[in-house]
Amino acid sequence: MTDQKKTELLGMSQTELEDFVVSISEPKFRARQLYKWIYQKQTASFYDMSDIPRDLRFKLDDIAQISIPRFLKQRVSQDGTRKFLLEMNDKKRVETVIIPQTHEKNTQYTVCISSQVGCPIGCAFCATGAGGFQRNLLAYEIAGQVLSSRRELAKRLKRNEIDLITNVVYMGMGEPLLNYDEMIKSVYMLNEHNGINIGQRHITISTAGEVSGIKRLLQEDLQLTLAISLHACDNDLRNELVPINKKYPLEMLLDAAREYSKKSNRRVTFEYVLLDEVNTRKKDAEAMIKLLKPILANVNLIPYNEVSGLDFKRPSNHRINQFYQWLTAGGLNVTLREERGTDIEAACGQLAAKKDRQT
Repeated sequence: MTDQKKTELLGMSQTELEDFVVSISEPKFRARQLYKWIYQKQTASFYDMSDIPRDLRFKLDDIAQISIPRFLKQRVSQDGTRKFLLEMNDKKRVETVIIPQTHEKNTQYTVCISSQVGCPIGCAFCATGAGGFQRNLLAYEIAGQVLSSRRELAKRLKRNEIDLITNVVYMGMGEPLLNYDEMIKSVYMLNEHNGINIGQRHITISTAGEVSGIKRLLQEDLQLTLAISLHACDNDLRNELVPINKKYPLEMLLDAAREYSKKSNRRVTFEYVLLDEVNTRKKDAEAMIKLLKPILANVNLIPYNEVSGLDFKRPSNHRINQFYQWLTAGGLNVTLREERGTDIEAACGQLAAKKDRQT
């Protein structure tokens, strides 16, 4: 458990660490050492910080802590995708997914992180929402998933940690824009050049349609990718699938997406889970073309990853390809997501922080 009397160092900038070390009567340069150990070497133990004097290590251990989420278990997919079960100080658990991407002979990784424990949105087809909502994650717990994942992945692959993870997507458990303040703090932590150093264009924020959060994100003037979970192109069906649509109907959502695309000069990605006999009819494709063609947008089609206990089914390959063809013929920029991690329940909509077996 977290010691409430200790100062949490994870999440501090180098300037904040300087203020901290000065406050305990230590020279300012110690902050640079701490910062490197925390954010570049993913070190949570002061006793492992070899260039810090022994007496100071004992002193720090008495008054401070570095709460990188604790790795519990992993599952590894046949395609190389890994799902890590991570635990916070209060024993709350989240799942983080690490997806390999091979370019020529070099493999780098995208990490899919969580912003909440559980999810309050309650999308009809999603395992995360079915498990309910427990709490928001703090900024250091969000960014800490990247540190924990990088450390564990490097350990297993026997590779240098720094260049392993190149992309971060906020597509794990929770709705990032309902935890806006902590989410955006974590973005700045990830982006810090001297620290974790993930470029803005390599960070994606995914939302079920929290319009007020999209408008706040606009004010940050960051070059982030915005991904919107669409899943239906008429309000009646979207109300059933994505309940937040009752608060922010499609007209409001599309206006916000258009504004984001115009200001950032970046394409907005619309995620669309393909549900058999629900949203894969020709009229659904026609409605999407009408909605999205006026916007600078990409469409990412995701064949449904079936969840035990839910009635939704994956469409046939023929229907998936037919829907894709209708959209491309209508002039949309469409990709069909390669299915990754389905066999270990690490794919879209399958995260639930269960006590997975170790593999």
